[in-house]
Amino acid sequence: MATVRWLLVGVGDIATKRVIPAILAEPRSTLYGVVTRDLTKAEVYPGVAAWATLDAALQDEAIDAVYIASPVALHAEQTIACLRAGKHVLCEKPVAMDFLQAETMAAAQRETGLLLGVSYYRRLYPKLVRAKALIAEGAIGQPVLVEANSHSWLESEERGWLRDPALAGGGPLYDIGSHRIDAMNFLFGKPFRATGMVSNAVHDMKVEDSATALIEYAGGVHGVVDVRWNSRVSRDQFRVIGTEREIVLDALNGPLLRVAGREETLPPHENVHYPLVENFVDAVLDGAALACPIDEAIWTDWVTGEVMRTGKL
Repeated sequence: MATVRWLLVGVGDIATKRVIPAILAEPRSTLYGVVTRDLTKAEVYPGVAAWATLDAALQDEAIDAVYIASPVALHAEQTIACLRAGKHVLCEKPVAMDFLQAETMAAAQRETGLLLGVSYYRRLYPKLVRAKALIAEGAIGQPVLVEANSHSWLESEERGWLRDPALAGGGPLYDIGSHRIDAMNFLFGKPFRATGMVSNAVHDMKVEDSATALIEYAGGVHGVVDVRWNSRVSRDQFRVIGTEREIVLDALNGPLLRVAGREETLPPHENVHYPLVENFVDAVLDGAALACPIDEAIWTDWVTGEVMRTGKL
């Protein structure tokens, strides 16, 4: 059976909790090696090669694909290096620090002809796929509004780099907002207008603690995304409002979809990164379509850029 030999760049929280378990569980995948400044992190994975630098790892011709799980500031440089070394790439979200960086990654993909996907795993949530089909069927009439709220308290120090704009780009807009923006793009296509507000209502730090994006899609659909790290009341709301009915996906990370007075139970995979890795392997080995190809993913960076440009108070 053909297999994909993976190199993982960055052995942080998401990588150890989700990405590595997904690669180990996917039957046509092998965790071939990791890149980490702390080589002791690789010792818990017997038989897996380890390098302190990406340049050194890319000398190994056995590597088929690279999962980029480093801070956002490194995505563009590392992705382009991997593509030019002849490796397919699956990159963590958001794509890059800004839209211009994201475009350089898309250009490198076009030049090399290799696969470049982005880890917006909610596109593979059964309930979001179902919502897209219901909208296309006219189940809610003409869609006019899609709205998402994702609220929580400030992240723990475990992922402290998220508070550094030089590494993360921004706060909740980049971290949790990007997922909701991409979900809206998945449903309604390329956005063509965006604006918003960012502020520090509670926390004194270098990234925003709250952000609100307003997006316009074809057909007059408006999107509203509100994300914040200053609410002790957790919210994970997502709904699509039409002229006749609405589709309610609250909580977005939960199993339920509600429409026309009925409920459907469509839970995500217990490891939300597994379907993403599986889809990427299918694309490498069988030519399947990527769940989130780079030329679609970059439009989330365009929206966040417009919000950051217009929204500072």
